[in-house]
Amino acid sequence: MSFSVLIIPEDPLQNGHILKPLVQAIMRDVGRPNAKVKVLTQPRVRGYDQAASTIRNKLAARYGFMDLWLFFPDADRASRDAMQNLEAHVAAEKVTLLCCAAQPEVEIYACAGFRNDTQEAWEDVRQHPRMKEEVFDPLLARHGDAGRPGAGRDLMIARSLGNLPLLFQLCPEIRCLRGRIAALLQEPHGRADHADA
Repeated sequence: MSFSVLIIPEDPLQNGHILKPLVQAIMRDVGRPNAKVKVLTQPRVRGYDQAASTIRNKLAARYGFMDLWLFFPDADRASRDAMQNLEAHVAAEKVTLLCCAAQPEVEIYACAGFRNDTQEAWEDVRQHPRMKEEVFDPLLARHGDAGRPGAGRDLMIARSLGNLPLLFQLCPEIRCLRGRIAALLQEPHGRADHADA
């Protein structure tokens, strides 16, 4: 039986290069290696507010047939209550949405494989107010490839995914998401537990 997953990032053009391989790895890890994983590009969303509004109001008609939606907002705006409310809202439309707030933002997952190349401790990187600009961008310049789509973000996340258990340890929200997906797959008529923002 096929299983389809829709990834909803705040920025599909950049974050998609990180999130699609990440979700594919998670789906393999939960026993669904052939899951069809798609990054939302139409409509294209930009930022948290537009993404949340689009999830609430525009996606069910076009993507309601997909088995699972995954929303990856940056943690600064994605409170636990907001994520629970969003999941409940689309559940009323018979859509399964799981939210995973990236701490502090999606680029952290690509940085995990290079944590020893940063000047700051990993926990400080996870709390850095300008992580993307001051930690991720220099790592991308050194370890990415400007000639590739996404400037080599796929190369960076591939290294992080080379040790999935370590990524789960370094980014516990991903471990939680993996657990929620596994629980959902074990209960054909059930719903995964509440959001962990």
